Amino acid sequence: MGAIAEAIVAYAQPLLDETNGSEEDLNKALSISQLCFNLALLPEEKREEFISDMRSTLEMDDDEFDAFRRTVVAPMIRRHEEMFPVMHRRHSTGPSRFDLSPLAQPAARAEKYPGTGRYDPCPCNSGKKYKFCCGQKGR
Repeated sequence: MGAIAEAIVAYAQPLLDETNGSEEDLNKALSISQLCFNLALLPEEKREEFISDMRSTLEMDDDEFDAFRRTVVAPMIRRHEEMFPVMHRRHSTGPSRFDLSPLAQPAARAEKYPGTGRYDPCPCNSGKKYKFCCGQKGR
């Protein structure tokens, strides 16, 4: 199993431990852990809005939902913050919590003889085409 899958299973472990081991219960526990994982990534003001919308979908009365929220959702969000603290750090440089900029590209290699066409004779007078001589990649 890969590192990401292991982290997800470790995160869901408290809910998995509460199941009876049936496939249905395990799937339910994983679904709830995924829901909590995604909730933990939302800013708190959006989280409250999402939880309110979720109440009608779960078909629970107010007392059941409050108990579910207090005993399952809140502890799983705290668990997420403890297990994945980097995901919860706020950056002061912008509205996003994560740096989603593309990875830095390596600097372009300076050409030994700028302006020489790839198929022109190499300026070093080797008799080879520039592409196969001084213009070779990695040289």
